[in-house]
Amino acid sequence: MDTEKIVYINDRPVVWEGETNILALARKAHVEIPTFCYHSELSVYGACRLCLVEIEGRGLVTSCSTAPFEGMRVKTHTQQILKLRKVIIEMLLANHNRECTQCDRSPDCKLREISYKLGVDKIRFRQTRPLKELDTGSPCLVRDPNKCVLCGDCVRFCSEVQGIGAIDFANRGEGVVVTPAYGKSLAKVDCVHCGQCAAVCPTGALTIRSQTDQVWQELQNPAKKVVVQIAPAVRVALGEMFNLPAGEITTGRMIAALRMMGFDRVFDTSFAADLTVIEEANEFLKRKTTGGNLPIFTSCCPAWVKFAEQSYPKLLPHLSSCRSPQQIFGSIAKEQLPEQLGTDRKNLIVVSVMPCTAKKFEALREEFRTENVPDVDFVLTTQELGRMIKEAGIELGNLEPESMDLPMGFATGAGVIFGNSGGVSEAVLRYAADKLNISLPESIVLQDVRGSKSLREAELDTSIGKLRMAVVHGLKNAAELSDRIQNGEVYYDIVEVMACPGGCSGGAGQPIVSNPLVRKERTTALYNADKMMALHRAQDNPFVTELYKVLLEEPNSHKAHELLHTHYQSRKRIEDEEINFSAPSKEERCKVKVCIGTSCFLRGAQEILAHTLKTVEENGWGRHFEVAATFCTEQCDKGPTLAIGDQVIHKAKIEDVTAALSREAQLRGA
Repeated sequence: MDTEKIVYINDRPVVWEGETNILALARKAHVEIPTFCYHSELSVYGACRLCLVEIEGRGLVTSCSTAPFEGMRVKTHTQQILKLRKVIIEMLLANHNRECTQCDRSPDCKLREISYKLGVDKIRFRQTRPLKELDTGSPCLVRDPNKCVLCGDCVRFCSEVQGIGAIDFANRGEGVVVTPAYGKSLAKVDCVHCGQCAAVCPTGALTIRSQTDQVWQELQNPAKKVVVQIAPAVRVALGEMFNLPAGEITTGRMIAALRMMGFDRVFDTSFAADLTVIEEANEFLKRKTTGGNLPIFTSCCPAWVKFAEQSYPKLLPHLSSCRSPQQIFGSIAKEQLPEQLGTDRKNLIVVSVMPCTAKKFEALREEFRTENVPDVDFVLTTQELGRMIKEAGIELGNLEPESMDLPMGFATGAGVIFGNSGGVSEAVLRYAADKLNISLPESIVLQDVRGSKSLREAELDTSIGKLRMAVVHGLKNAAELSDRIQNGEVYYDIVEVMACPGGCSGGAGQPIVSNPLVRKERTTALYNADKMMALHRAQDNPFVTELYKVLLEEPNSHKAHELLHTHYQSRKRIEDEEINFSAPSKEERCKVKVCIGTSCFLRGAQEILAHTLKTVEENGWGRHFEVAATFCTEQCDKGPTLAIGDQVIHKAKIEDVTAALSREAQLRGA
């Protein structure tokens, strides 16, 4: 043993092999140190202090932020440490809404788990924080500030991985809170509904907005026909909620459970994914050969689509016009199934089971309604389906497997691998290989687009020239790549984007896990599912071929565009009302509005706003001016934008503000 690489944890030697902190070394030695704020994929924060350990000669330190050194001697559970941890938990519980039996996170709440492990059986401290109102505005998430332990996991994930910062710390000292911008609802800020904040939240402060009650109600309504589609990634994660190994494929048993619950038909979203492959590949080929907008960005991920609408409106013409597989399925189902099931459109209920919270938002978009009836009525996450199965008393692990209903229950391996980052690109290549003379291995596996790297690239020789592809996951990575594309630094023909790390298999609607190896098991299982399929290319799906014959005519036809395609448009990042900085007054005042939308903010809008407020205050003009901030004047290329009464000043400067306010003040006799 090399003594220079030995660290002693509780007097037992542990080999130090490059671990960056004591916490990782302790876990390697099978010692679990409790923590709220540590996440292996995020920056070290060190706020919760639960992970305190004692280092000989140094005293107490946080194990998550302290690097090991040779010969270090660490104690992880001295009497002092255990006492401190219990006090910390008691203080957190004092201000925590402890309605555990009503909390969605009760089965996997870290606060509850640590409290139990530390033997916290009483709370000696009184509540000091007033109860705050729940944020229920989002169609995907519920935010309960009364359960927040200020660990900052949600803040760091939203900023460091997604690059959005829709939620952050506000105020100081005892008044500090985690909140969306300007204290608004998550529905009113630039949240893209990816739900990863809820996936890393250790308590019930951020949870998925459930639709299980509505689905049960529809299932028990004899006037309704209820069908369900299952996304590819669900089948490799649902079993985790029933103590089955990570990555175990539960498709057959899940189908049996859904039928026992009362669903009239059970279909596979992978069928719609096969359709997506054909439509998107033909859309790309047309653009490539006719000089259309390239690169073409995939549009299957609703969180990415909303992010592009908010932050990259100039790239919207580059997004594929194809709907996501969820919405393609809903459109086809509402078009064909009413007649087949002997009902009308309004009495056909389409339920999706998805690994993704953003799919709930997607199903509500106005673009996906026909005659004011949504194409997809309800979206359940994998977590919600698991709870419904348990609620019905069904023992998933003991069920005999059953098969999907035809025709929309039949899919190829191309549709199944949509659940992994890189899967869409690989599926498109399998379709295009024959048309473009692309040489693929016999296994039809393109390793270049597989893997866990945040950005993967591939370059292939084709009959129409070089084909350059990029696969990226995580929206911060997507933003960096988009900037490089817009600046002309890189060129691609196809760019696949997924918001969640690892793609849909790592979606926020999947069972909560803290071990990144679980996500890897899910990814591997989806590729294994592809291997076991009889067909691997979307064009080989006979039921898709038949659908084109009887309904869609041909790829990208007028009918196909009507049912399978859509459009996107620029979206404000911050919605609804202005922020008013002036005291209320009964007098009629001149309205001064400063746009603080992202583009204006980056051009100096904050300085303009600060100078406006200072000028009004120093001159005693409060009775003449009412100053407010707006979030978007939709003149992004002309910012910063200032409006004083009817006068609008683009590319405003400090001297412009001073002059305009002075003129208006003189007119008002100030």
